[in-house]
Amino acid sequence: MEQALDRIVTAIDRGSSVSVSVQLRGAIEFGIANGDLPAGARLPSVRGMAARCGLSPVTVSGVYSTLQEAGHIEARVGSGTFVSGAAPARAAGGARLRLLDRKIAELVRLGRECGIGPAELALRLSMARPESGAPMRLLMVGNFHDATEAYAAAIRPCLDEGDTIRAATLSEIAEAPPEDVEMIVAPHTLRPQVQALFPDRPVFDLTLIPNEATRVALASIPTEARVVGYTYFPEFLTIMKAGIMRFAPHVPEVAMVVRGEEGAERALARADVLIYATGAEYLLRDIPEGLTAFEYRHTPDNQSVRRDLLPAIEVARAKLKKKEPVT
Repeated sequence: MEQALDRIVTAIDRGSSVSVSVQLRGAIEFGIANGDLPAGARLPSVRGMAARCGLSPVTVSGVYSTLQEAGHIEARVGSGTFVSGAAPARAAGGARLRLLDRKIAELVRLGRECGIGPAELALRLSMARPESGAPMRLLMVGNFHDATEAYAAAIRPCLDEGDTIRAATLSEIAEAPPEDVEMIVAPHTLRPQVQALFPDRPVFDLTLIPNEATRVALASIPTEARVVGYTYFPEFLTIMKAGIMRFAPHVPEVAMVVRGEEGAERALARADVLIYATGAEYLLRDIPEGLTAFEYRHTPDNQSVRRDLLPAIEVARAKLKKKEPVT
């Protein structure tokens, strides 16, 4: 937790054209999305975060308010400010696990009565199929088509037979959100916009991490290299910088540039390594000779997909089944 907060502080670039409030919000969102700031984690107070980051309490208060409105954090009177989604989920999960333990104990006793030992019981359980439900149609929403298709492709093998997932960008569905989906999956940062388009359907916050190729490339950056990170969206600046610092801690300094920012060409001309965000591939047409460049691309966190997304799909499936008309 302390290391995550230190990365948030270090990611803020006061020389950037992006306001420090946007940077702080992005850094906190990145920490929440990648699990550095887990659900239920207590954030520093407004004054504590302001002192830690060297910002005014008014700036931090505004950021906290924005994050709270988006549902990322919650203020508890008399307790402090916490990352959303912890206590109820954990309490419900604990109760269900205790119920599962009781059911397993009953099953073991029943097996003994039937002359079935633990080994055969385990084999029967491994071969058992859960009660089938209606196939789920999922929609993966992102900012850029190719990246969003890649997210959907990474999730697809984990789904149950019959379940489907297709990809669409936020701009493609903004005017006419599709009706033929039961659940929407989106990066954490897009949740407010996506939930507004689908107010009556569950939206799952997908945890994204730099993909393997990006992590390898980050780890391979020479220590003495002059590194420039280039992002398409200002809101992504601190998210990207925090990720670079996390997977390339040996790099002493990273200069971040936002599309259209004054001085961007000069920064690129001085760079040894260019790390460009998805959507900025056009830079490759004009990069200086000898400059190493690679894309900073995300992929779904496979552990989160199996631990969080798949159970969320089953919850949504069960709710849909209850709504089915009786024939």
